[in-house]
Amino acid sequence: MPNGILLALIAYASYSGSDAVIKSLGGQFTVFEIGFFVTLFAGFFLFFTRPAGERWLDFWRMKRPWAVQARAWAGIASGVLSVYAFTHIPLAEVYALIFLAPLLVTILSTVILKEKVGPWRWLAVVAGFAGVMLVVRPGFRELNLGHLAAFVNAFLAATSVILLRSLAQQEKRTSMLGVLVGYGLLFNGAGAAATSFALPNAVQLVWLAMAGAFTAGGQFMQLLAAKYAPANRIAPTHYSQIVWAVILGALFFQEYPDWLTLVGLAIVGGSGLLTMVREEVRLGTVRWNPFARTRL
Repeated sequence: MPNGILLALIAYASYSGSDAVIKSLGGQFTVFEIGFFVTLFAGFFLFFTRPAGERWLDFWRMKRPWAVQARAWAGIASGVLSVYAFTHIPLAEVYALIFLAPLLVTILSTVILKEKVGPWRWLAVVAGFAGVMLVVRPGFRELNLGHLAAFVNAFLAATSVILLRSLAQQEKRTSMLGVLVGYGLLFNGAGAAATSFALPNAVQLVWLAMAGAFTAGGQFMQLLAAKYAPANRIAPTHYSQIVWAVILGALFFQEYPDWLTLVGLAIVGGSGLLTMVREEVRLGTVRWNPFARTRL
């Protein structure tokens, strides 16, 4: 189990590295071009992580194609919005808003899945929103489209989790990733061509490849982590990204959160952990997002 937890921590550190690289590319390319190249390189590296017993040539064979494609489109929209958010607002604020996703899962579960939600989970929802208010502080600081993009990203991630609950035991991992990568390349490629495509120079191409490699590395490490530890043990490591947001933001982007922001981040993380405990995460059942994130 310690090996699985360590691998999961490395996975989320790798994801945070990808997000930081994407943030550093803001202003150099459009969100579509960044999304296209990150998806391209991530897809290339993920090609070598095919699970045993599955073939990429069969990724299009699905039992529930419409649900798989809906999940993929949610991931594509999430990817575009996350690039916009990371390139326009501080890392800590993006993560605070994105980490509303497990709380939104609770809300959507009552509406879509008709699940019964107890008082502890509702308390976690209220606390999570309060934590976000401490981080973002609407009315006391200027909010922009980056904050809206991060919030919608959280909603899309929650929607994807609801879809994954019914797909996890029925569809192949190659189908889930293959459709996501294929649609991602088409959508972002068309968006880049329709806006302003700027051919990356050698240095920029290396950074884009690094973002894709970090994403693929995170996916691969999470797959390995799941072999060594049950989902309810590795899922809480997701919140280690809050620490990385603070560290990377301070080191590379001169983003220094004040004490209210740190308190808010701690509340958001704590409420998310409480939600996962009350969700009774079980191995093999996607309750929150223990195996892979929504976007590439």
